[in-house]
Amino acid sequence: MYAVTHRERAEGCIGGLRGVADEPVHVVSADDLAAVVGTVDLDEFGKDALSRNLEDLDWVAQKARAHDAVISAVARSGSVIPVRMATVYRDGSRVREMLIHRRLDFEATLERLCGRLEVGVKVYGDPKRLGTTDSDHDATEKLSGTAYLMRRRQALVSREEAYRLAAVEAERIHGMLMRHAVDGRRKPPPARVLSGRDDMIVLNGTYLVDSDAVGLFRETAAALVMSTDKLSVETTGPWPPYSFAGEPVPG
Repeated sequence: MYAVTHRERAEGCIGGLRGVADEPVHVVSADDLAAVVGTVDLDEFGKDALSRNLEDLDWVAQKARAHDAVISAVARSGSVIPVRMATVYRDGSRVREMLIHRRLDFEATLERLCGRLEVGVKVYGDPKRLGTTDSDHDATEKLSGTAYLMRRRQALVSREEAYRLAAVEAERIHGMLMRHAVDGRRKPPPARVLSGRDDMIVLNGTYLVDSDAVGLFRETAAALVMSTDKLSVETTGPWPPYSFAGEPVPG
Protein backbone atom coordinates (compact mmCIF):
# COMPACT_ATOMS: atom_id res chain seq x y z
CA MET A 1 0.00 0.00 0.00
CA TYR A 2 1.33 3.42 -0.95
CA ALA A 3 -1.11 6.17 -0.06
CA VAL A 4 -4.64 7.26 0.74
CA THR A 5 -6.26 10.03 -1.26
CA HIS A 6 -9.57 11.07 -2.81
CA ARG A 7 -10.94 8.49 -5.21
CA GLU A 8 -11.53 10.87 -8.12
CA ARG A 9 -7.95 12.11 -7.95
CA ALA A 10 -6.43 8.65 -7.61
CA GLU A 11 -8.25 7.23 -10.60
CA GLY A 12 -6.92 10.00 -12.81
CA CYS A 13 -3.23 9.78 -11.90
CA ILE A 14 -2.22 6.13 -11.57
CA GLY A 15 -2.10 5.25 -15.25
CA GLY A 16 1.30 3.76 -16.06
CA LEU A 17 2.55 3.86 -12.47
CA ARG A 18 4.52 0.86 -11.29
CA GLY A 19 5.38 0.01 -7.71
CA VAL A 20 8.10 -1.52 -5.56
CA ALA A 21 7.93 -4.88 -7.33
CA ASP A 22 7.49 -3.28 -10.76
CA GLU A 23 3.80 -4.16 -10.45
CA PRO A 24 1.06 -1.97 -11.98
CA VAL A 25 -0.49 0.25 -9.34
CA HIS A 26 -4.26 0.25 -8.88
CA VAL A 27 -6.94 1.66 -6.60
CA VAL A 28 -9.10 0.13 -3.87
CA SER A 29 -11.92 2.54 -3.07
CA ALA A 30 -14.57 3.04 -0.41
CA ASP A 31 -17.00 5.93 -0.84
CA ASP A 32 -14.93 9.02 -1.72
CA LEU A 33 -11.63 7.59 -0.50
CA ALA A 34 -9.10 5.47 -2.32
CA ALA A 35 -6.05 3.50 -1.32
CA VAL A 36 -3.30 3.36 -3.92
CA VAL A 37 -1.98 -0.19 -3.85
CA GLY A 38 -0.05 -2.81 -5.77
CA THR A 39 -0.07 -6.61 -5.69
CA VAL A 40 3.26 -8.05 -4.49
CA ASP A 41 4.68 -11.51 -3.86
CA LEU A 42 4.66 -12.62 -0.21
CA ASP A 43 7.90 -14.48 -0.89
CA GLU A 44 9.45 -11.01 -0.93
CA PHE A 45 7.02 -8.94 1.15
CA GLY A 46 5.59 -11.43 3.63
CA LYS A 47 6.42 -11.04 7.32
CA ASP A 48 9.40 -13.41 7.42
CA ALA A 49 10.74 -12.26 4.06
CA LEU A 50 10.51 -8.61 5.09
CA SER A 51 12.45 -9.29 8.27
CA ARG A 52 15.30 -10.57 6.12
CA ASN A 53 15.05 -8.02 3.33
CA LEU A 54 14.97 -5.02 5.65
CA GLU A 55 18.49 -6.00 6.71
CA ASP A 56 19.65 -5.50 3.11
CA LEU A 57 20.35 -1.77 2.70
CA ASP A 58 20.51 -1.98 -1.09
CA TRP A 59 17.09 -3.66 -1.18
CA VAL A 60 15.65 -1.06 1.19
CA ALA A 61 17.06 1.84 -0.84
CA GLN A 62 15.69 0.48 -4.12
CA LYS A 63 12.23 -0.18 -2.71
CA ALA A 64 12.13 3.15 -0.87
CA ARG A 65 12.81 5.03 -4.11
CA ALA A 66 10.07 3.15 -5.93
CA HIS A 67 7.63 3.62 -3.04
CA ASP A 68 8.33 7.35 -2.88
CA ALA A 69 7.96 7.70 -6.65
CA VAL A 70 4.39 6.39 -6.49
CA ILE A 71 3.48 8.69 -3.60
CA SER A 72 5.03 11.71 -5.32
CA ALA A 73 3.13 11.00 -8.53
CA VAL A 74 -0.17 10.79 -6.65
CA ALA A 75 0.66 13.93 -4.65
CA ARG A 76 0.98 15.95 -7.85
CA SER A 77 -2.77 15.48 -8.36
CA GLY A 78 -3.83 16.66 -4.90
CA SER A 79 -3.57 16.03 -1.18
CA VAL A 80 -2.27 12.62 -0.19
CA ILE A 81 -1.65 10.66 2.99
CA PRO A 82 1.62 8.77 2.50
CA VAL A 83 1.73 5.24 3.90
CA ARG A 84 5.01 3.86 5.24
CA MET A 85 6.87 1.42 3.05
CA ALA A 86 6.13 -2.30 3.43
CA THR A 87 2.57 -1.82 4.70
CA VAL A 88 0.97 -5.03 3.44
CA TYR A 89 -2.65 -6.22 3.43
CA ARG A 90 -3.68 -9.73 2.47
CA ASP A 91 -6.38 -8.61 0.04
CA GLY A 92 -8.41 -5.67 -1.20
CA SER A 93 -11.34 -6.35 1.12
CA ARG A 94 -9.17 -5.67 4.15
CA VAL A 95 -7.94 -2.45 2.62
CA ARG A 96 -11.55 -1.41 2.00
CA GLU A 97 -12.50 -2.21 5.60
CA MET A 98 -9.65 -0.04 6.83
CA LEU A 99 -10.78 2.87 4.64
CA ILE A 100 -14.32 2.62 5.99
CA HIS A 101 -13.16 2.34 9.60
CA ARG A 102 -10.93 5.41 9.39
CA ARG A 103 -12.96 7.46 6.92
CA LEU A 104 -13.50 10.51 9.14
CA ASP A 105 -9.86 10.58 10.19
CA PHE A 106 -8.61 10.31 6.61
CA GLU A 107 -10.99 12.97 5.31
CA ALA A 108 -9.91 15.43 8.02
CA THR A 109 -6.24 14.75 7.34
CA LEU A 110 -6.62 15.15 3.58
CA GLU A 111 -8.36 18.47 4.09
CA ARG A 112 -5.58 19.65 6.40
CA LEU A 113 -2.82 18.59 3.99
CA CYS A 114 -4.46 20.03 0.88
CA GLY A 115 -2.07 22.36 -0.93
CA ARG A 116 0.75 21.75 1.54
CA LEU A 117 4.15 20.10 1.40
CA GLU A 118 6.87 19.07 3.83
CA VAL A 119 10.23 20.83 4.02
CA GLY A 120 13.15 19.63 6.13
CA VAL A 121 15.59 22.01 7.81
CA LYS A 122 18.92 21.09 9.38
CA VAL A 123 21.03 23.75 11.06
CA TYR A 124 24.66 22.91 11.78
CA GLY A 125 26.98 24.62 14.22
CA ASP A 126 30.76 24.80 14.29
CA PRO A 127 31.76 23.61 17.80
CA LYS A 128 34.96 25.65 17.59
CA ARG A 129 32.88 28.81 17.22
CA LEU A 130 30.11 27.79 19.61
CA GLY A 131 32.17 28.14 22.74
CA THR A 132 35.23 25.89 22.32
CA THR A 133 38.47 27.68 23.15
CA ASP A 134 41.18 25.01 23.29
CA SER A 135 41.65 24.38 19.58
CA ASP A 136 44.60 26.73 19.24
CA HIS A 137 46.76 24.74 21.64
CA ASP A 138 49.36 22.38 20.22
CA ALA A 139 48.15 18.82 20.85
CA THR A 140 51.78 17.70 21.21
CA GLU A 141 52.59 20.31 23.86
CA LYS A 142 53.93 18.69 27.01
CA LEU A 143 51.92 19.69 30.07
CA SER A 144 52.35 19.12 33.76
CA GLY A 145 49.67 17.11 35.51
CA THR A 146 48.04 20.24 36.93
CA ALA A 147 48.14 22.08 33.60
CA TYR A 148 46.69 19.06 31.82
CA LEU A 149 43.80 18.83 34.26
CA MET A 150 43.12 22.55 33.90
CA ARG A 151 43.14 22.18 30.11
CA ARG A 152 40.70 19.28 30.31
CA ARG A 153 38.42 21.21 32.64
CA GLN A 154 38.48 24.19 30.30
CA ALA A 155 37.60 21.96 27.34
CA LEU A 156 34.63 20.45 29.20
CA VAL A 157 33.33 23.89 30.17
CA SER A 158 33.70 25.07 26.57
CA ARG A 159 31.86 22.01 25.29
CA GLU A 160 29.01 22.57 27.73
CA GLU A 161 28.83 26.20 26.62
CA ALA A 162 28.70 25.09 22.98
CA TYR A 163 25.75 22.80 23.67
CA ARG A 164 23.99 25.54 25.64
CA LEU A 165 24.41 28.04 22.81
CA ALA A 166 23.28 25.42 20.29
CA ALA A 167 20.08 24.83 22.27
CA VAL A 168 19.39 28.57 22.40
CA GLU A 169 19.93 28.93 18.65
CA ALA A 170 17.76 25.90 17.89
CA GLU A 171 14.88 27.35 19.89
CA ARG A 172 15.24 30.74 18.20
CA ILE A 173 15.38 29.38 14.66
CA HIS A 174 12.57 26.86 15.18
CA GLY A 175 10.36 29.60 16.60
CA MET A 176 10.99 31.87 13.62
CA LEU A 177 10.37 29.07 11.11
CA MET A 178 7.08 28.20 12.79
CA ARG A 179 5.84 31.70 11.94
CA HIS A 180 6.10 30.76 8.27
CA ALA A 181 4.78 27.19 8.54
CA VAL A 182 1.40 25.58 9.16
CA ASP A 183 2.95 23.03 11.50
CA GLY A 184 6.37 21.79 12.44
CA ARG A 185 8.26 19.48 14.72
CA ARG A 186 11.78 18.99 15.92
CA LYS A 187 13.34 15.56 15.53
CA PRO A 188 16.31 13.92 17.21
CA PRO A 189 19.54 14.62 15.34
CA PRO A 190 20.65 11.80 13.02
CA ALA A 191 23.86 9.94 13.73
CA ARG A 192 26.92 11.74 12.40
CA VAL A 193 27.77 8.77 10.21
CA LEU A 194 24.43 9.30 8.43
CA SER A 195 24.75 13.06 8.10
CA GLY A 196 28.24 12.78 6.65
CA ARG A 197 29.30 15.89 8.56
CA ASP A 198 31.52 16.48 11.58
CA ASP A 199 29.87 19.65 12.85
CA MET A 200 27.16 19.74 15.49
CA ILE A 201 23.51 19.43 14.45
CA VAL A 202 21.85 22.38 16.15
CA LEU A 203 18.36 21.82 14.72
CA ASN A 204 16.77 18.91 12.89
CA GLY A 205 13.27 20.03 12.01
CA THR A 206 10.51 19.29 9.54
CA TYR A 207 7.76 21.72 8.60
CA LEU A 208 4.39 21.67 6.87
CA VAL A 209 4.32 24.58 4.44
CA ASP A 210 1.77 25.93 1.96
CA SER A 211 2.98 24.81 -1.46
CA ASP A 212 3.03 28.37 -2.84
CA ALA A 213 5.19 29.52 0.09
CA VAL A 214 7.94 26.89 -0.09
CA GLY A 215 10.41 29.23 -1.81
CA LEU A 216 9.90 31.97 0.78
CA PHE A 217 10.22 29.44 3.60
CA ARG A 218 13.57 28.20 2.31
CA GLU A 219 14.81 31.77 1.89
CA THR A 220 13.76 32.51 5.46
CA ALA A 221 15.67 29.49 6.75
CA ALA A 222 18.81 30.66 4.94
CA ALA A 223 18.42 34.24 6.17
CA LEU A 224 18.19 33.16 9.81
CA VAL A 225 21.84 32.06 9.84
CA MET A 226 23.34 34.64 7.48
CA SER A 227 24.24 37.00 10.31
CA THR A 228 26.64 34.54 11.94
CA ASP A 229 29.60 32.44 10.87
CA LYS A 230 28.83 29.93 13.61
CA LEU A 231 25.90 28.29 11.81
CA SER A 232 24.99 26.88 8.41
CA VAL A 233 21.65 25.62 7.12
CA GLU A 234 20.53 22.82 4.80
CA THR A 235 16.97 22.51 3.51
CA THR A 236 15.50 19.41 1.87
CA GLY A 237 12.29 18.80 -0.03
CA PRO A 238 9.66 19.74 -0.70
CA TRP A 239 8.03 16.33 -0.63
CA PRO A 240 4.69 14.78 0.32
CA PRO A 241 3.90 15.40 4.01
CA TYR A 242 5.12 12.11 5.48
CA SER A 243 5.64 13.57 8.95
CA PHE A 244 2.17 15.12 9.15
CA ALA A 245 0.03 12.24 7.88
CA GLY A 246 -1.45 11.47 11.30
CA GLU A 247 -1.73 8.04 12.87
CA PRO A 248 0.16 5.43 10.81
CA VAL A 249 -1.88 3.14 8.59
CA PRO A 250 -1.58 -0.37 10.06
CA GLY A 251 -0.48 -3.25 7.90
